[in-house]
Amino acid sequence: MKTRQKRAKQIAIKLKELFPDKSGTELFYSNPWELLVAVILSAQSRDVKVNQITPELFKKYPKIRDIAQASVEEIDEAIKSINFHNTKAKRIHTAANIITEKFKERVPDSMDELLTLPGVARKTANVVLSNAFGKNEGIAVDTHVKRFSIRFDLTDHTDPVKIENDLMQLLPQEEWFSFHNNLIYYGREICPARPHDCKEHPLTLIYPPAVDIWPKN
Repeated sequence: MKTRQKRAKQIAIKLKELFPDKSGTELFYSNPWELLVAVILSAQSRDVKVNQITPELFKKYPKIRDIAQASVEEIDEAIKSINFHNTKAKRIHTAANIITEKFKERVPDSMDELLTLPGVARKTANVVLSNAFGKNEGIAVDTHVKRFSIRFDLTDHTDPVKIENDLMQLLPQEEWFSFHNNLIYYGREICPARPHDCKEHPLTLIYPPAVDIWPKN
């Protein structure tokens, strides 16, 4: 445990050195609702693709109630270029109705309430809570965080919830937000998922055995 805590701390420090100006998600949004929609759309889709369609979507449906009053078919048409647009249109429409009716058009700012919305698991809830509300209730475990947690021996698990619990034990709460975001930037800009030579990468130098670990899941 102490060895992993030390390594996690070293990684967190190095990530801050590498990305001193990164402060949050790259998804475009101007309020919690827009962020929630963007994160739902980003599942199995690239942020850059989401950012191409959300400006027009939010212009057409500026309020939560506008999405709630629209048909699923209309929403689907507006997001049809995104992966799994049919399912995402249904989830966004249902979420808009729930938020309108149950939460009086206010995106909930607690983990328990966010998890009642369709298309929202802990990863999505953590991104919304940390970026939109400044609340660190957990660590969002996306594909980047998962593979690096495994590669750098910060967890014994592959399940995102169990990985999150392990990371939360290794890092102080005030580090959770930056650790998640910086690992994403590290995966995108320095160490992508495809196999390559990364023995000289900054984090591999902290933990050299990571060079031979390529998790399949």
